[in-house]
Amino acid sequence: MSASSRPFPDGFLFGAATAAFQIEGAALEDGRRPSIWDAFCRVPGAVINGDDGDVACDHYHRYRDDVALMKDLGLQTYRFSTSWSRVRPDGGPVNERGLDFYRRLVDELLGAGILPWLTLYHWDLPQALQEKGGWTVRDTAERFTEYALDVHDALGDRVDVWTTLNEPWCSSFLSYTAGLHAPGHYSVEEGLLASHHLLLGHGQTIRELRARDASLDLGITLNLTVADTVDPTDPRDVDAARRIDGQFNRWFLDPIFRGAYPADVVDDIRAVDAAAVAAFEHAVQPGDLDVISTSIDTLGVNYYHGEYVGGQPAAVPVTGGDAPTDRRAESPFPSHEGIFWHDRGLPRTPMHWEVQPEGLTRLLTRVSDEYARAAGTTLFVTENGAAYDDVAVEEDGETRVHDVERTAFVTAHLGAILDALAAGVDVRGYFYWSLLDNFEWAWGYEKRFGIVRVDYETQERAPKDSAREYARIIAARALGATVAAPAL
Repeated sequence: MSASSRPFPDGFLFGAATAAFQIEGAALEDGRRPSIWDAFCRVPGAVINGDDGDVACDHYHRYRDDVALMKDLGLQTYRFSTSWSRVRPDGGPVNERGLDFYRRLVDELLGAGILPWLTLYHWDLPQALQEKGGWTVRDTAERFTEYALDVHDALGDRVDVWTTLNEPWCSSFLSYTAGLHAPGHYSVEEGLLASHHLLLGHGQTIRELRARDASLDLGITLNLTVADTVDPTDPRDVDAARRIDGQFNRWFLDPIFRGAYPADVVDDIRAVDAAAVAAFEHAVQPGDLDVISTSIDTLGVNYYHGEYVGGQPAAVPVTGGDAPTDRRAESPFPSHEGIFWHDRGLPRTPMHWEVQPEGLTRLLTRVSDEYARAAGTTLFVTENGAAYDDVAVEEDGETRVHDVERTAFVTAHLGAILDALAAGVDVRGYFYWSLLDNFEWAWGYEKRFGIVRVDYETQERAPKDSAREYARIIAARALGATVAAPAL
């Protein structure tokens, strides 16, 4: 190992992440029924090219080969989600054939020496429950807890790490307010109600799982950002950053860790939609926030980029980031008037997302200092990745993808985690998003996040150069070490 190498602590976990709808396929096999994403994919103009998840990466049939690939990469842990629509189709009785798939997957992971990291909800609500109100009604939180316990009945003897929700900001405000994700509604009130019922389902499930087995590692995953001001001396810019931070970060962190929604954000939203806030406050029943703030062992932090905002329009407007579909989109931020995004000259991905590794260091430090450390909650980076316009080439009869930018992205963000560790932040692991190229929601198959290329015609997998570099880092357990990558 070279003198300039930067080692990771003993016990630091290296993994990769996926989600059921994005990779499994087998949309109507073995009793699975439609989710809100199956329905949304069939809305004209909702998803680029009219793509859907019917086949996706065919992981349902190819999981053994995919686990073998994970083992070749040296992954220590694999974060996956179970499909509510496969386990309890239409929100109804348990489907044992659906659970059997996850039993097989978990057994395969354990046989390969890979820690299963299970997420219970990654946005695939049964469409039949959406037709009864979805996350805007309290009953869905009850049905979620039932589903979670059914999954635990099947896998609790083999899975130790349980995550309730992935990115509830997306499955509430991006889905019920902005219209960008399933079910594609445009309502501030619905977004607020969905956010509360998602968190209520989270808290209820944490309590029930902990009552069953106190040894489980229980938590939630939030997508979080760093909101920077264009001019820290301009009150308008400062207020813009405060509102983004409040509506993106604190709306979920505060109830989970402090047992209260942030009062300033409630007031911000009340000023633009008093009726929506009244409906939300009516939905928050006595005792709900005690349930939501039930202690968690692990907080998953998903980080892709920060926000650079001001209170005045930019000289050159910053556009992009959302899938350019044919459906209209609203802001996912209920209080968004007078907030403008600016460019600060950072590199951007083809999705127009900034590449800002140092933002991850600041984010982890802030979340640790203000929330996690005092609660005794451990931090993991559960998603971090980038989509680039990969080009596959044939070299010596092998498909190769020389994804220089993604390789640099991975190493830079792992370096940012090492910087956070050096500053005293207790970060225990990193999951790259994603293991495989996959269905990227409203982007369909237009954008590739994987470190492993998927040929969607043949379903052939090909590790990219970023996968080889990640495997080398894992083998060395360090950045900058002169250790050869495992053969892939």
